[in-house]
Amino acid sequence: MTVQVDDAGVGDLLFGAIVGAHRKETDEFHYDVIPVRYFQNPDFRRKLYLKKATELTFHLLQDIRLGDDEEIEICSSFLFDEARPELGKHFGKERVKVSVISGKAQDNVETAYLDEIRNLGYKPLPDRDERRARSFFHMLRWVKNDPDRLRFAKTGWPRLKKYI
Repeated sequence: MTVQVDDAGVGDLLFGAIVGAHRKETDEFHYDVIPVRYFQNPDFRRKLYLKKATELTFHLLQDIRLGDDEEIEICSSFLFDEARPELGKHFGKERVKVSVISGKAQDNVETAYLDEIRNLGYKPLPDRDERRARSFFHMLRWVKNDPDRLRFAKTGWPRLKKYI
């Protein structure tokens, strides 16, 4: 059997990020959240989101009860730059494969992310995946319409300062 680890939302303006674990053969899915504060300074500058992603990945693999013979497929996202070598040390490099995560696993983490941003009161664009720039500016307008919403934004990204 195989457990896939993926993320969602890390490149979007709103909310934190989702880390999810999906067992291919049974469609079992668990996820957790990296809070937005990890993408705001001072935590962002210190790259604490990498440590949090590693912590959540191990926690999710425990929750999903990773078997001794199961392979781990993990997304190549920079979010897992610390998690991948740690998984290799803990479970063995032969069990950990960097992979393009697609299908049900990707759908699950994306749906979890969309649910979380809807919980903020934001209505995502239906074609957000195909129109990334348009989605960013849609989120930015939503934040600017109520300055209190800035607390939901990933303000640590240096290039964001020119828009806010």
